[in-house]
Amino acid sequence: MQFFDELFNLSTLPYVLRSFMEVHPFMTPTHIPNIPKKVLNNLVSFLAPYEQAVDELKLKLKGIKYGFLKNGRYSPIEFVVGRVKKTDSLLRKAVEKRIDFNQDDWQEVIKNEITDIAGLRCVCRYIDDVREVQQLIQMREDIQIYDVKDYIDAPKESGYRSIHMIGTYTVYSGGEKWTLPCEIQIRTLGMNFWAVNEHELRYKYDGKIPDDVMQQLSTASTITNQLDELMNNLRQEIMTPMPVLVDNNLEEKLEEIFSLCVRQNYESAAALYKEHFSGFEEVFLDNPKFRMIYDMLGKRLKR
Repeated sequence: MQFFDELFNLSTLPYVLRSFMEVHPFMTPTHIPNIPKKVLNNLVSFLAPYEQAVDELKLKLKGIKYGFLKNGRYSPIEFVVGRVKKTDSLLRKAVEKRIDFNQDDWQEVIKNEITDIAGLRCVCRYIDDVREVQQLIQMREDIQIYDVKDYIDAPKESGYRSIHMIGTYTVYSGGEKWTLPCEIQIRTLGMNFWAVNEHELRYKYDGKIPDDVMQQLSTASTITNQLDELMNNLRQEIMTPMPVLVDNNLEEKLEEIFSLCVRQNYESAAALYKEHFSGFEEVFLDNPKFRMIYDMLGKRLKR
């Protein structure tokens, strides 16, 4: 009981527990779990390796995006965000899982039981991008993925859609090695927009969203998914190159144009070029004779 008596005087509380009560002012002393002070004082140092893991993973996942862009390719990743689970949320989840903070191994138990303390999110434009990013991450050697939940093919009852991957990542800090669990979520822009609104509503109603609001969320999820699928089809249309119809006699036409250039009949050569090759330059860039013709005709092609 002495512990709860001290809770009435916030100035005597460790910073972490004061933050817990400030975030949840509706919680009375009898609702706050009896967590030893030494645990509360050690939470900051306990979470430090997770902070480092999130910082490093954000950098590496953003590196996937910039690697594509640097090579002039389309990037399947739109943006990356990350966070370490807030102390109040961590304490609440630990209590829900009945973790005994009086045990000396409480840190190891938390690490094994709560796998989303370090959380990353990759947001993509299209569903196909989500699948591509999933494969890219699973192929990496620095992140060991051991569990994947597909909420796109099998959405949650609420309508939530995403890919959740649980893995381990190793950080080195202060001469120590830490292998920590992390959660990586992959969503489309539409899925992310829906999830952010659902999260805010769940927070507003303290987890008990009214039925009529849940129905609206379910409808919004269906519409969002339909839009995602439609845009994904358009992505495939965008990414598919236009077919180029090449005349089998174009080699003969090149010879004819080259012959006209040799005879310095550039006007006739340019006219023949525009008739058969204008707009298809990229197809013939590897042809040495074509490049010679293009160089010889020069400005005449721009008239």
